Amino acid sequence: MAANRTTPGGASGGLLAFIGMSAIAGVLVTAAITPAVAITSLVAGNAVTVFENLPGYLDVNAIPQKSTIWATQTDGTPVALASFYAENREALPGDQISQFAKDAAVDGEDPRFFQHGGVDLQGTLRAVLSNFIGGDVQGGSSITQQFVKNVLITQGVAAAKTEEERQAAYDAATASSGTDGLQRKLKEMRYAIAIEQKFSKDDILNGYLNIAYFGGQVYGIQAASQYYYGINAKDLTLEQAASLLAIVNNPEKFRLDYPASEKNGAENGYAANKSRRDYILDQMLKHGSITRDQHEAAIAAPIAPAIHEPSTGCATAGNAAYFCDYVTWIIKNDFDDPNTADVNEGAELLRTGGLNIYTTLDIDVQNAAASAVAANVPFTDSRFDVGSSAVSVQVGTGRILAMAQNKNYSQDPEVTNADPTYSSINFSTDFNYGGSTGFQPGSTYKVFTLGDWLAEGHGLLEGFNGSPRDFTTFKDSCNGGVFNLPAPYNPKNDDSTTANNAVRATQYSVNTAFVAMASQLDLCNIKKVAEGFGIHRADNAPLQMNPSDVLGTQEVAPLTMAAAYAGIANNGLFCTPVAIDKIQDRTGAELNAPKTKCNQAVSPDVAVAMQYAMAQTFGGTAAASRLPDGIAMIGKTGTTDGAKDTWMNGASSKVATAVWVGNVTGFQNLRSLRFDSGQAATARHRIFPAIMSVANAKFGGDPFQSPDPKFMTVVNANIPNVTGMSVEAAKATLEAAGFVYVDGGPEDSKLPAGQVTRTDPSGQAPKGTEIRVFTSQGNLVEVPDLTGMTKQAATTALNQIGVTPRWTTTTQPRPTGTTDQIVVRQSKIGAVTKGSIVSVQLTQ
Repeated sequence: MAANRTTPGGASGGLLAFIGMSAIAGVLVTAAITPAVAITSLVAGNAVTVFENLPGYLDVNAIPQKSTIWATQTDGTPVALASFYAENREALPGDQISQFAKDAAVDGEDPRFFQHGGVDLQGTLRAVLSNFIGGDVQGGSSITQQFVKNVLITQGVAAAKTEEERQAAYDAATASSGTDGLQRKLKEMRYAIAIEQKFSKDDILNGYLNIAYFGGQVYGIQAASQYYYGINAKDLTLEQAASLLAIVNNPEKFRLDYPASEKNGAENGYAANKSRRDYILDQMLKHGSITRDQHEAAIAAPIAPAIHEPSTGCATAGNAAYFCDYVTWIIKNDFDDPNTADVNEGAELLRTGGLNIYTTLDIDVQNAAASAVAANVPFTDSRFDVGSSAVSVQVGTGRILAMAQNKNYSQDPEVTNADPTYSSINFSTDFNYGGSTGFQPGSTYKVFTLGDWLAEGHGLLEGFNGSPRDFTTFKDSCNGGVFNLPAPYNPKNDDSTTANNAVRATQYSVNTAFVAMASQLDLCNIKKVAEGFGIHRADNAPLQMNPSDVLGTQEVAPLTMAAAYAGIANNGLFCTPVAIDKIQDRTGAELNAPKTKCNQAVSPDVAVAMQYAMAQTFGGTAAASRLPDGIAMIGKTGTTDGAKDTWMNGASSKVATAVWVGNVTGFQNLRSLRFDSGQAATARHRIFPAIMSVANAKFGGDPFQSPDPKFMTVVNANIPNVTGMSVEAAKATLEAAGFVYVDGGPEDSKLPAGQVTRTDPSGQAPKGTEIRVFTSQGNLVEVPDLTGMTKQAATTALNQIGVTPRWTTTTQPRPTGTTDQIVVRQSKIGAVTKGSIVSVQLTQ
């Protein structure tokens, strides 16, 4: 921004300035000797009423400073992830600034700093003369006045909302000629004298060094030391300090970061800066701040900057960039005032508040997560819009330990549009925290039905009919009591595996079994269990609980799932995820960082029973994610329809991790694709153990408890007697009683064809038991007792039932008076197959 200058014909303006300056010159003489008297004189003098009407107080504390986000290294020490600033500045206490820098500032800019009362009389009179002859109102400014000027610039620009307002604020604070220049000088003097009464010389000098402009976006001695030399301000050498303070005199002329082709470039030894540096060194020697030997050595030293580009924005956070981005959204969202929708207080606090934000990120787990994702999922794939996320949360605290995804980070649309390996969207988080609208969690969502099943008093081994079938009605007390489906719901299983209890259903992720469990529950209560574990839609729409949602069709963020599984591992005590441990403002005072909030989602005994079932998955669908370290784990896999999304979520008693691999947009079946690392659908099983092996090694893990025996009881139920029923009636009766109908096939029976003849087993069995049902072919007939019948009557009886007699005669005589042969014995009585031959003996 260029300073205003007088025009060549501005003699009248210069004369007015001279008169105005002359009128207060006498007062300034007093100010140089006795500042308190000077202030009184200024107020009393009629010639300087414009001076006395200026505000007498300047708030010098609200100077914008950069904010920094920190993570924790392996040894427990903090490491900076990224910084954010409107002006690259970090204020330091005086004992953290090199004495060389302090002496260079005073000797080079204001040798009488420790003697005057805020205004240097000699310099001011020189400025009066320069202004009178048509030059700039320049020079003569004391360190205190320069400090005032910089504060006014900083505060004016920071308060502006548009570029036009910022330029106007800068121009007002830097006006250097005519009436505006005079008014600006008067204001600086007024404030400078007042500041000298409020602060010590050391405080003023420290403030000046912390706010001084060093070119580009570099403000303050600490930022300048780090940018130009890569060191802290307290470690500046004599020649480095003098070279930096040379920049302050004319930043555009003396800065050290221009290309070599520029006039102050490296090819000529930074001649402009060296000339000013050596002048400052001469002044330091003249005023006794350094010795002759120090002076000579510094003069001989070449100017050798080592430019270190400042960290700005989350792109500098490396593989933790998306976690960093999430932290910025927390600051922006949580520190905004809802009553001032047009002002982004959170974003402004991040840019100017000088915050130190100490996060929960664990570098070891983060590196493991980032490496595992990068090794197993490509950052771009010509076949589909590939995405992956891995999030780890500490059990019991909600602290986010890791957050990684298969994209490079950028918030520049030109970058993200040109290169598909870059993204500005955080796959791990909700939409209003820089994330996507979420992904279907598939079968990882089934654990909430498991939780409600147990909470409602059902057991882990309690039988039920988990076979494939149509479902038409569910209980839903949230929506009128009953959920009537417009058409039968017939969920499909991933394979032929069946399950008739909660343990097997969880171990092998049997869809029909979980829908069967839900059909005995209240959908509303299942949703409440999920919400108790923090489940919510990533797009902030209301969470739904349709029958199909039992299988995980609501779009949820991976962070949400990781936190929920941490709650299950924490014996049902869910704690909201947090990314920040502590926030300090520029003074070191602690701000109210968002804290975790914990609630008992399910009772501890229910959670322990959930853990038992979820531990079995590592001998089922999660076998590929099993770790060899012996630490107890719980988990659940998830695959959505067509393998569009694949998940592996699990936890030890210390750390929970959620891994998602799937389609960001569009649809592609991951089971039909391979990555370089292996099948796409199983990438989750390569990522999860890689992360958890590091987490387990660092945090350990305790065994999970055994379930209460009440959850392990096997209860027998009466098997209904369906003999004589039709097949349809028998099937409905058995399924209504909780058993699984199995066709036992036809058999010969006296009952009419098609009727049920028997079941196997009969009597009692656990619900969910397969009951074989046999049906009649109608081929059996009842052979009556023919004894005493005449041959003719026996023939008629056998012909009527379709049985052929074989006649034989005994030696037994016929009864007296009887002419017909009489049956005396037969080979079969009772049920025989139709068409059978029955031997019948007759009298002679």
